[in-house]
Amino acid sequence: MSQLIEFIPILIFFTVYQWTDMVTATMALMVAMVVQSLVEWLIKRKLERFRLLALAMVIVFGGATVLTRNATFIQWKPTIFQWVMAAVFFGSHFVGGGKVLIRRLLEGKVTLPDGVWVRLNWAWVFFFLVSGGLNLYVAWGYSEETWVRFKLFGLMGLTFLFVLLQGFYMARYMRDDQPGE
Repeated sequence: MSQLIEFIPILIFFTVYQWTDMVTATMALMVAMVVQSLVEWLIKRKLERFRLLALAMVIVFGGATVLTRNATFIQWKPTIFQWVMAAVFFGSHFVGGGKVLIRRLLEGKVTLPDGVWVRLNWAWVFFFLVSGGLNLYVAWGYSEETWVRFKLFGLMGLTFLFVLLQGFYMARYMRDDQPGE
């Protein structure tokens, strides 16, 4: 359920855009991200690094969009975020005590062979690079309205499909005595 809450700001952005314009939708996204972050902080007394990065990027790129009234800034935000994530996942192959990032994120929940963790991490690097590139392709090659729809349905759908495929891949290597069962 908490993963669904992650998409509330994007749904608000999409809904406001349908009734107004990109600048107003961007302002709504910025407010929604701030509120979402405050709620997370009040509940957990901390913000996850990914939330903090996403919030900072929405404030910076959203602020640039609002100040200049130019949608290009907010359209670049998903790509830059995803490429930063690709760099972080890539970098985890070289730092972090020999454990790639996906392993550090999921190890308490799933036990997998070392090579599988590495392949999953490389898959995330590839996914983030490709989805960031697709975002630019749609932002530059299609209308603003098409990009807004792609941001909600395309990127979210691709992410959901990718996570589902990774789940099937991981299931091949999981044992019956997994942590948390």
